[in-house]
Amino acid sequence: QVQLVESGGGLVQSGGSLRLSCAASRSIFTGYTMGWYRQAPGKQRELVAFITPSGYTNYADSVKGRFTISRDNAKNTVSLQMNSLRPEDTAVYYCNRRPASTCWGQGTQVTVSA
Repeated sequence: QVQLVESGGGLVQSGGSLRLSCAASRSIFTGYTMGWYRQAPGKQRELVAFITPSGYTNYADSVKGRFTISRDNAKNTVSLQMNSLRPEDTAVYYCNRRPASTCWGQGTQVTVSA
């Protein structure tokens, strides 16, 4: 069964930190580049960061230097450490392959107050 389950979101003040986690089924995770995406109200979903199976990472300019993506290939999990959060980081965060598959999880809400 193809499954993506995100967790770790919440409400945090500007400048705070959160760590998101995603548990993925083996079929969607193993051997694939994984990414974190986000969708803010009224905006299109955007790719925030991705990581290849070998650990190469890439970040959107808006989060570079503040967010860190990592993966545990043994546990089929991908994480996103978010530091120095800003109100503009408020969104629902999703994990998926990059390029994204048609299977999306429920996402996890991140709200950053000013």
